[in-house]
Amino acid sequence: MPIVTLDDAAHAAPLAQALLAGGIDVMEITLRTPAALDCIRAIAAAAPAMLLGAGTIRTPDDIEAALSAGAQFLVTPGLTPKLTTALQASGAPAWPGVATLSEAMAAAEAGFTALKLFPAEAAGGVNTLKAFAGPVADLKFCPTGGVSLANMAEYLKLPNVACVGGSWLTPEKLVRARAWAEIEQIARQSVEAAKA
Repeated sequence: MPIVTLDDAAHAAPLAQALLAGGIDVMEITLRTPAALDCIRAIAAAAPAMLLGAGTIRTPDDIEAALSAGAQFLVTPGLTPKLTTALQASGAPAWPGVATLSEAMAAAEAGFTALKLFPAEAAGGVNTLKAFAGPVADLKFCPTGGVSLANMAEYLKLPNVACVGGSWLTPEKLVRARAWAEIEQIARQSVEAAKA
């Protein structure tokens, strides 16, 4: 899953279309720039085949704004009691961020069974997820943070990994250059690597 931070809404739709052409039909737009909500709106309008998520969800206001803009799922960097309540109330699919077994257990108690492991590599990466597989075998993870084309296959082999996410799919330099064909090729290469 591409994790994308955009500062120009004009890049949003062509980027989504390049990813779709490369075989990727899900993406996360982080709420890290003033343009993020406009980017979500642009993609929702121009690329309806894209399953569109909003990331860096930290507050109830973020949830409301992202869903109003057209996000179909929510991704958080972590999970607090206030954010837990707001996510539950929204009814939207969500991948709350966790970094430890205790956080994963707390998220599961709140009803979340699909979680983001973040920052994956710093939190122990593949070895941490292998360790999690015993006590919380019912939970699925999307590791992000340090995941790349070079190491994603190791993660995807694990039974408790549903998908991986990262910014390698949409390098900022290529986005700014509007190098859509190159991004399509990276997407295609990543899809092929994931199947291997």
